[in-house]
Amino acid sequence: MAEPPAVIWKHEVQRLLQYGDLVPRLEEALGKFSTRDSAEVIQPVRNILPLQKHHGFLGSMPTYMENDGVLCTKLVCFYHRDAGSALPATQATVILLDPEYGNVKAVIDGEEVTGMRTAAVSAISAKLLMRPGAEVLAILGTGKQALTHYHIFTEMFPFKEVRVWSRTSQGAERFCRSVGGPVRACVSVEEAVRGADAIVTVTGSTEPVLFGRWVKAGAHVAAVGACRPNWRELDDALMKEAVVYSDSRDGAMQESGDVILSGVQVFAELGEVINGTKSAHREKTTVFKSLGMGVEDAVAAQLVFDGWKAQTGPPGGERVFQS
Repeated sequence: MAEPPAVIWKHEVQRLLQYGDLVPRLEEALGKFSTRDSAEVIQPVRNILPLQKHHGFLGSMPTYMENDGVLCTKLVCFYHRDAGSALPATQATVILLDPEYGNVKAVIDGEEVTGMRTAAVSAISAKLLMRPGAEVLAILGTGKQALTHYHIFTEMFPFKEVRVWSRTSQGAERFCRSVGGPVRACVSVEEAVRGADAIVTVTGSTEPVLFGRWVKAGAHVAAVGACRPNWRELDDALMKEAVVYSDSRDGAMQESGDVILSGVQVFAELGEVINGTKSAHREKTTVFKSLGMGVEDAVAAQLVFDGWKAQTGPPGGERVFQS
């Protein structure tokens, strides 16, 4: 009989998942995904169930990596919340299974997995597409994703200035206090993004908040919010001016309002750039449209589980560390 599954809570994910390990694994996984080799990655576009009463959605994100022996799914609920709502915008759980026996090996808190892998993929997009010598980073939004993006972008790149914008002054002030590093709160989106070399949009907006006329030529935009076909963060002018990249072309064409409603084509997946089959147009304005993929969760969850096993005793034995 299979052992009971490990239950790995948020504080343990924070302990076990590090960007230095996660980024190269995600780069490898993105490359594998873009080969469309079923022995490397099988991953359908996210299945969505509307939660109309609560203005939300339940997403199911299964992935099988046959060659790596990884079978995983994430269940994520996400909501369009009113400004100032105390309710969470997202809640997620990641489940690792044994692909041969079918039993659940681990149930992992998905909040930290989602936040870190999303920020890591955005940072990979900047590594591939941002112009060398970038000095100014602008972040639109001040929630959990804004924090994870701040941490990895300032860890990976030597920005001289970081700006942040929030719909409320309280949100911007709270963000500035929490990051533990230099950041300037801006009163408008235009003030935040004018002259910025890299812009991260992590808002809950359903209408454009970033306009092309404010974005300098050659800037890189990592657009993380607006993950429904009728939601927007970027206006048509920016989408049509930029070379557009995504994590999944199919996902972007089915789920991204910024892509669908602007009528643009996705030039390349990040994995295609990593594999050398598509070019990185660093000299042009670029948009990376992030939707999030199950393979990203699978890689992150496997790293967490491997670390958890290394720090525990044999099955049923006493834990090596406690919180």
